[in-house]
Amino acid sequence: MRQPRTLDFIFLVFLALIWASAFFNIKIARYSYDPVTIAFCRVLLGSIPVLILCFINKVKIEAFSKDWAWFASIGLVNLVIPFFLIAYSIKNVQSNLAAILMATNPLNSTFLAHFFTKNEKINLTKLLGVLIGFGGIVFLFFDKTLLNQSNFMSGLLILLASAFYVLGGLLTLKMTERKKENENVTASILIWAGLLLFPICLLGRPWTLNPTSQSTVSLIYLGLFPTGVAWLLRFHILKNNGLVFQAQVTYLIPIFGVFLGAIFMDEKITPEIIISLVIVVLGIFVVKKGNFLNKNGARDKS
Repeated sequence: MRQPRTLDFIFLVFLALIWASAFFNIKIARYSYDPVTIAFCRVLLGSIPVLILCFINKVKIEAFSKDWAWFASIGLVNLVIPFFLIAYSIKNVQSNLAAILMATNPLNSTFLAHFFTKNEKINLTKLLGVLIGFGGIVFLFFDKTLLNQSNFMSGLLILLASAFYVLGGLLTLKMTERKKENENVTASILIWAGLLLFPICLLGRPWTLNPTSQSTVSLIYLGLFPTGVAWLLRFHILKNNGLVFQAQVTYLIPIFGVFLGAIFMDEKITPEIIISLVIVVLGIFVVKKGNFLNKNGARDKS
């Protein structure tokens, strides 16, 4: 690992922008495409840059090895279900709202990691951060201009998608503990996600659709960039700067998501959105602080 340079911070901001841009592009894609088609195309197109990287670096892809069931399970939990839930729900809510709701990912992971990992136990600081962060989400649900009786369930489904991302992350962690390369794991779960989505996608007869060019461009962008290029950029940052530096992207995604929605979709930024955003980012910061204290405490005892 090296000390972050100016270019590393540029890469981090670029990664956050790519991931944040997914939300308004999903909404545009939904003007013409159904959720399953969007999920399948994201996986199909997103696999291209990852498979190219594996080929260049001569990384063996083990999608159909003895661990195939693990890869299939991760593909289902980490890609198929959340991709579908987000695409299904975002049609009824503002994309900036979805960006904030998805920011609960590190809050969910803090809670679930306590029960499913050995080295990520919750402490008082982490618990405080989780409570603060979810307090911001609860506050957001009281903004009736954003969430009301007609789209309340859509907001809950986006929160559920965030939880599935975390479960997928925990399963992925189990695979990396087996000393498997990140590129191999990512390519394998993308392959299985595509295989799971393909027959369901055919049932929707996507060839009968008459999509707009705008929706199609957004769909292609979603596959190549937030799903494909973003993973490659994430690998680069992890390799050179480590997990702690890369995790800072969590603060930027909801912020960029809110402002990108306003710029490209003319979405309202209500006072409740700003307050909720500040509270959620504060909660994430406190959780990260708790992680830092945990690691330092572990070093002191060793």
